[in-house]
This record gives sequence, C-alpha cells and structure tokens, in this order.
Amino acid sequence: MTGRYTAAEIFAGGGGLATGLRNAGFQTLVAVEIEPHAAATFKANHPEVQVFRQDVRTISGKTISDLAEGALDVLAACPPCQGFSTLTTKWKKTDSRNELVSEVARLAEEIRPRAIMVENVPGLAQKGKVLFDALVERLIDAGYVCNWDVLQVANYGVPQKRRRLVLLAGMGFKIALPAPTHSRTGADGLPRWRTVRDTIADMEDAIPFVEAQKLGGAQAFNWHVVRRLSPENVVRIRQALPGAVWKSLPAEIRPNCHQGEYDGFTNVYGRLSWDEPSVTITAGCTTLSKGRFGHPEHDRTLSLREAALLQTFPPDYRFDTPHFERACEIVGNALPCMFAEAIARAVGSALDAAGSRNP
Repeated sequence: MTGRYTAAEIFAGGGGLATGLRNAGFQTLVAVEIEPHAAATFKANHPEVQVFRQDVRTISGKTISDLAEGALDVLAACPPCQGFSTLTTKWKKTDSRNELVSEVARLAEEIRPRAIMVENVPGLAQKGKVLFDALVERLIDAGYVCNWDVLQVANYGVPQKRRRLVLLAGMGFKIALPAPTHSRTGADGLPRWRTVRDTIADMEDAIPFVEAQKLGGAQAFNWHVVRRLSPENVVRIRQALPGAVWKSLPAEIRPNCHQGEYDGFTNVYGRLSWDEPSVTITAGCTTLSKGRFGHPEHDRTLSLREAALLQTFPPDYRFDTPHFERACEIVGNALPCMFAEAIARAVGSALDAAGSRNP
C-alpha cells in the first residue's frame, strides 16, 4: 500500500481494529462507540482520533464526512455479534442488537466511502442471513462490489483459533481477501500457526486482582492480573490436562451442573495447550467456567494481559477502566489486531490498484 488512507470506524470497541488499521498505514479519523469503558480505552491508545461516545444510530454520515473533509477511503465496522454467535444459540433466539448491522448500509449510503470493511462471527451469514443478505444487497445497490468469506485468524499470525466472517466491498471494484500468512502444518512454505508458548511463555506469574487493587490498581501491574479461584476450582485446575475438556476431570470434582447427562458446553474448566493456538478469547477469558482458559502450567486462568497478547494487542496497550469485567469485555470483544492489519493491507492494495488514493 502506498501512502496513508483515511478510515472511520463504527462499533469501534477498545481499538483492536484501529490498531490493525494504524499498523497497515491507515489514518483513522473518526470512531463511534457507545460503551464508555471501551470508548475511553480507544481514546487512551488512539488520542488523535475523534471519538464519539454515542449510539451509532444517532450519528449522521454528514458528521463523519465533514471530519474527513468529504473524502473518506474506508468505513470499517464490527457490529455486535452476540446475537449471531453459536455461544448464544442455546440460550437466546434473538438479540435486540442484531438490527445494528443495517447501520453499516445506512452510513455507507450517506458517506459513500471508497471501501467497506465488515467483520463478524460466521453466524451472521447463517443465523443472521436475512440481515446479512439485506446488507449485501444495499451495498450492491449503492455501487459496491462485495466479496466475503469466513476466515481463520490463526492463518494470519494470530496465536488463537477464531473464525470470523469478513466482508470487503469496493466502490466499483473488487477487494480480494487477504492470502494466509501461516498454516496449521507449515504447508506451502508458510510458517506454522503461532502458539500459546510463542506468545506468553516468558510472562512472569500474575497477581490476583484483589491484591493489585491494594497496591495501586491493575494498571500498575500492566493488567497482568487474575481472579482468585474458588477452592473447588483450584482442585479442578490441578486435575485439568492441557487441551482436554471438562469430561477429563474426575466425576467427583465436576460442578453439579456438569454431572449426569449434561450436554452443554464442553470446552470449559480446562487448560490451554502450550504448543497450540489458544481457544477463542471471549469476554470470559479470565473465568475458568466460561472456557478453556486455564494457564497451561500455573494453577490459575489466563491473566487479562495474557489474553490481550493472544488477541495480539501490543504489550503496553492500556485498558482504561478500573473494572475487571469491563477490561475482559474489551479484550474478548476485540478483533485481533494482527488479523485486522492483514485485512486492512488487502483493502489498501485494492485502493492502490483502483487508483483511488486521496490527494
């Protein structure tokens, strides 16, 4: 990509996508994020960006266009995905945030940027098919050429298994999806997938969050903090085998809800494997009952900083909140920065080829 292109983000979160865009040479001018802790985190790490802490439905395309001086290259969006996730299918049929996908089309129609980037869970094209198809149809009607697929982030250097739907749309031109930079087996001369060991093996042991609060707060420890495990969970994690699911635990130490014929989530109460990418990092990334988030070696879960590194946030990325839960949500909801960079570079190359660089 030659030169710097401009971008605006909606559903901007804590800045994972913005970090990837910046690393790829883009200049994000505007970001819209309603959640206050995520917006504060975005601003703390991207102070040059105009951040609107408001509902995306209340912002006009003109507001964004005016700040971009009428020439915006990319509109990037990571709409809320919980309503389309397989993790929620068992418990909820609909989510009031699902309709927010249509805001991407509205703002694309109002701003008419040269390119659109949309990221979501694969379920958007399945469980959310009606909404996704409507989005694509509106973009096509507005003059965009749409290209989308479900990509594995581990194929782009992220030390994590996480499948994401990526939609790229160019105004009158096609944007090719990025070619993988890594592979599971090292095929085609590509490096193997990055692992948990590659990412956090050199980290010192973490401090409990409650102790950090007495010593200046989690920020003073760069958020390398963990939750205290209950006595029952200490017993469980000591019996957990790296890479195994909860069914590998002796029956007598399993939670009551995991006894008998329980057929719910299996990838919980377990440890990560050193020599594999991590499981998908979610907002529950520091809670043993919410995923296979046990440290491969220590008798604890991942720390918040370790989870952030597995999301490829920079080691010094600041999470501007005093609340552990909010920090976990910011990390778990983020688009991995390295994956965002790969997508942004593909968009930049297409803009170069289309001759659409801003003066």
